[in-house]
Amino acid sequence: MESRFKIEARGSSLAREVIGGLTTFLAMAYIAVANPSILVEAGMPFQAALTSTCLGAALMSIVMGLVANRPIVLASGMGVNAVVAYTVCIGMGVDWRVAMSVVFLEGLVILVLVLCGLRKAIMDAIPGDLRLAIGVGVGLFVAFIGLKGGGVVVSDEATFVALGDLTSSTCVVALVSIAVAAVLHALRVPGSLLISIAVATALGIPLGVSNVSGEWGFGLDFSAFAAPFQADPATGSAAILSVATRPALVLVAFSLLMSDFFDTMGDVIAIGRQAGFADARGEMDADDLQPILVVDSLSAVAGGFLGASSITVFVESVVGAAAGARTGLSSVVAGALFVVLAFLAPLIGMVSGTATCGALVVVGYLMMSSVDGIDWGRIEVGFPAFLIMAGIPLTYSIANGIGLGFVAYVAIMALTGRAREVRPLMWVAGLAFLVMFVVG
Repeated sequence: MESRFKIEARGSSLAREVIGGLTTFLAMAYIAVANPSILVEAGMPFQAALTSTCLGAALMSIVMGLVANRPIVLASGMGVNAVVAYTVCIGMGVDWRVAMSVVFLEGLVILVLVLCGLRKAIMDAIPGDLRLAIGVGVGLFVAFIGLKGGGVVVSDEATFVALGDLTSSTCVVALVSIAVAAVLHALRVPGSLLISIAVATALGIPLGVSNVSGEWGFGLDFSAFAAPFQADPATGSAAILSVATRPALVLVAFSLLMSDFFDTMGDVIAIGRQAGFADARGEMDADDLQPILVVDSLSAVAGGFLGASSITVFVESVVGAAAGARTGLSSVVAGALFVVLAFLAPLIGMVSGTATCGALVVVGYLMMSSVDGIDWGRIEVGFPAFLIMAGIPLTYSIANGIGLGFVAYVAIMALTGRAREVRPLMWVAGLAFLVMFVVG
């Protein structure tokens, strides 16, 4: 165990890794319900989507743990699944198998970029202040997800967002989860975030917030597997061949590529700083980064192949890192639990977004610590950093927030006569984001 995962060498323990993996799993188990519910709109059978979602997350999380040996868990990405269902399948009238082919091909392109070293080169080209801002922005995003899931923050037609009803059962459970997580963390209680999730779930049962079901098992449905190579009902040929006949799908693939490319970048920087494999400026060793990027790229390919939408690094992995996870063993633990979840989804369904609210909010707080490392006195980096930090939670997209900051950075540097100080790949990234914003 030690020779494989280097648990003691990284200052961790078997207990911490198991707790970290379990904590991350509980924080992101909602994907087992959320992803199939969205893919059903695209025409996929629910049970097939559930099987693909759980087994895809299990497979790629275990691979990440064994290959990269870092506490990073993967699953079908929220946002990309909505594009697949609502934009491609419903909006463009494309069969879900063809949509999965787009994801499959987009993943292959990213894999080539990683193997060519371009993805790491772009990460290296990002100014340190912007890397720090990405981590802070992801922290705000994580906290916002927690508050939204707990009903503390709700949508409002007049003000877009507003304070929820704090007397409702949902908010009561959420506020208790925040209090338990914050107090136990202040007291340095091991497993504080996991305890907060357990307490909130238990409290939610009598209050009707935790969903208790008597249906505990069902079989697996593998009918979505090899989706790109199944027949497209519209043509009768392999779905992947239909992509070539729909030029508009190329724009969709580009949009998905940008989202996958930079969402993962933001997530890895945030997780790395929390787990100790990224330094104070968000930089990390190539031996750490390259395996992570390769597995993430393969995950997008696997997601399209399995019919699970794009599988990617989950930002909730920072919760496990905050709980003490430092090695890939925690990812293997989370992956194994996703296998169990494929059979016992109703049990894990008891852990609602309300129960994980406290863990996510506390992690958001922990990720704010790097904000003082940004040079706010230099507007050429301070202003783009601000746009990243504000843009990620306010646009509900890590990629969009990063894009706003990148475009602002290259624009300010160019307009102030300092274009030569911008690294070439930052120009490439900034222009790519500008194209993405313009074409939608």
